Amino acid sequence: MNHTAFDHQRVQVSDGVEVNVAVTGSGSPIVLLHGFPQTHLMWRHVAADLAADHTVIMPDLRGYGDSDKPADTGLTYAKRTMAADVVQVAQALGHDRFALVGHDRGALVAFRTGLDHPQHVTHLASLDVLPTLDMWDVMRGTSAAIGFHLFLMAQPPGLAEEMISATPDAFFGHFLDIWSGQPFPQEVRAEYLRASREAVTSIVADYRASATIDVEHDTADREAGNQLKMPVTVLQQDWGAALGFDAKALWQAWAPDLDHRTVSCGHFMAEEAPDVVTTAIRDLIAR
Repeated sequence: MNHTAFDHQRVQVSDGVEVNVAVTGSGSPIVLLHGFPQTHLMWRHVAADLAADHTVIMPDLRGYGDSDKPADTGLTYAKRTMAADVVQVAQALGHDRFALVGHDRGALVAFRTGLDHPQHVTHLASLDVLPTLDMWDVMRGTSAAIGFHLFLMAQPPGLAEEMISATPDAFFGHFLDIWSGQPFPQEVRAEYLRASREAVTSIVADYRASATIDVEHDTADREAGNQLKMPVTVLQQDWGAALGFDAKALWQAWAPDLDHRTVSCGHFMAEEAPDVVTTAIRDLIAR
C-alpha cells in the first residue's frame, strides 16, 4: 500500500542493502523513522502537514516494510548500522544536514544517529520510547510483563521466529490493538500486518540487537559521557507513572537541551494525534 502523495524510490545504503524511501514536499529536510510493527505509512498525516515547507523523507527501516531484509550477522540490525543507513539515505537525496524524528524502533535508530553522526543531525525528536539502557533498567517485576515481546525476541535465533511465524497476524495485531487509543483504518492495519508477516526474521533480529550489540554501544557512550548535542524533543505517554520512573530525568541525562512532553493519546501518536506531533516538530525546528 503506497501513499499516492509520496514519491517512492529505492536507495542503496552503505553495505549494498537497498531501502524503500518515500519523499514528499520541498524545503529544509526532515527524516521520519517509523516504529514497530509499522512502515513509513504511519507518517502519512504528519508528512502531509510538514510537506508544506519541508522535504519529508520517510524510509522503511532495513528489515521492515519494502526495504531489504539481509540475514543477520550480529551487526546487521545494530542501531549503529541502521543509523548509518539514515545518513546514507539523506545524502543520496542531496541532504548532508537534516532534522530527525523517530517513533518506537525508529526513535532508537534516531537516538543512535544523533550520537554517532551529530554533524548531520540538526534537531532530534523521539516518540514514545526510552533509550535502550534505560528501557531495560525500568523493566522490573510483574509490570515488566507489558514488554514481554522484548524478552521473547531477545532469545537466541530460532524459537521466537518459529513461534511468531506460526501466527504472525495474531502476534503483530496484538500490539496494533492494545497500544492504540483508536482502531486503525482497515486497509492500514492490513498493510502493517502484511509487511510484518513478511519480515518476521528481520524484525526479531532488530529486537535481538537491542538486547545485545545495542546495549554494548549505548553502555560505551554512557561511560564516556557522550550526549546528544542538538536540541531534542521527546513525546511520551506517561509510562513513568505506571512503571515507577521519571522519564524526563532519564532523557535529560542523554539530552541536555531537552523539551519533554507527556501526551494523552495512545502509542501510535503520529496517527492518533498528528497535530500534536507536527506542532512538537515545528516547535523543535524553531529552537
